[in-house]
Order: sequence, then C-alpha cells, then structure tokens
Amino acid sequence: MGLILEKIVPWGRSYEEYIAMFDLTETELKLGILGCGDGPAGFNAELTRRGGRIISIDPIYAFDAAQIKNRILATYETIMAQMRKNQADYIWKAIASFEELGRVRMSAMDTFLSDYESGKSDGRYIAAELPSLPFANGSFDIALSSHFLFLYSDHLSPEFHLQALKEMLRVARQVRVFPLLTLAGTRSPHLEFIMQCLESQGFGAELRRVPYEFQRGGNEMLLIEPV
Repeated sequence: MGLILEKIVPWGRSYEEYIAMFDLTETELKLGILGCGDGPAGFNAELTRRGGRIISIDPIYAFDAAQIKNRILATYETIMAQMRKNQADYIWKAIASFEELGRVRMSAMDTFLSDYESGKSDGRYIAAELPSLPFANGSFDIALSSHFLFLYSDHLSPEFHLQALKEMLRVARQVRVFPLLTLAGTRSPHLEFIMQCLESQGFGAELRRVPYEFQRGGNEMLLIEPV
C-alpha cells in the first residue's frame, strides 16, 4: 500500500535550526549531506542556495508541491493548537514566543515549497524512507535524522532503529540524530541498547551537547562513526 497523504502531519524546521540541532560547522556544511526524513524543512533549499551539496529523502516527496502545501494548510492549526496546549514542555528562548514559532515554521515550509519542484527535478528531493536508502556505499559524508528516530520510540522498535542507523552508516561516514527524546519528552528507551549494539559492531557512538533546545531537555544529539 502506498503512502496516504491524509496520514502525514508535515512540520518543517529552518536552516538555522538544522545548524544548531546538529552543531554543524562551516566546514561541515561544505561536505556531502544526506537528510533522512526532512519533510518540508527549509534546510535543503537554503543550503543549496549557499552552494552546499545535499539530498533529502522522505516519503512525502512522492507528492507534488500543491498536494504538500494543501496538507500543510490542513494540519497547521491543529499542530499549533497542540503546541499551545503544551507550551510548558518547551524552552521559549531561541524561539521567543508561540507567535514566533508559527512564523518560523511557516517560513521554513514556504522556503521548502518554493524550492521543491526544481529541487525534485535536480534529484535533491527523493521519495524514499528508512530503513532502506537508494544510494551506493559511502555516497555522503554526513547523514542527518531530524525528529524521526528516537522521537517515535513508542511506534518504532529498537530493531528498526538499529537497521535504520546501520543503513545510514552504509551510505555516509558519519551519522547524527536529533533529538534523543520521545514525543513524551523523556529519553528514548532504545538509546542505550542502540549505542551498545553499534559499539559492539565497531562504531563509536557519542552523545554530544548541541547549541539548541526547544523541546525541554532536547539538547543532545547522537553522533556515530566508525572507530
């Protein structure tokens, strides 16, 4: 069965948020980057505009810009209502207010939408999903996973996480995952098991503090690379 658009809740983060979430340096932004599950984020569009090399994969890229835009508009108020209800679960610093959150998210998604059709033609937006990636071994320098792995630990098994991360490590020499919290705001119960498995298979798995915290307590990423 194919992906059903009505089951998707698109929510895109900005270029600046990606840099902070993954603690990316100017040097690293010049490397070949793969974004896994980027959805309608503005990172690909803005990094490409600045001369970067990036490919994003997400199942939502099976749809066209108009369909994705309509889905964003259909779900935006519901998401914002949920965010307002749970305001205490977030740190209002980098994003100072609920109103600013709405502006930041819509701006990021508008940036994505304005770039999407040309980027898709250029092969920068590919309809694919973990744990199977359509790339050759070592195709990228860094693979990123934003707000997918670990966040949905109640729905995705430890085995799925391990398979997905090993697939990312197959196509990239380094993997970064953010955040390490579940939707409930607690540390993922899969994290320790995943780190032990990866370390036993010859990878270094490091928890690194990053200069970003919006979800309360969500200020660490997992960085993985061969030892």
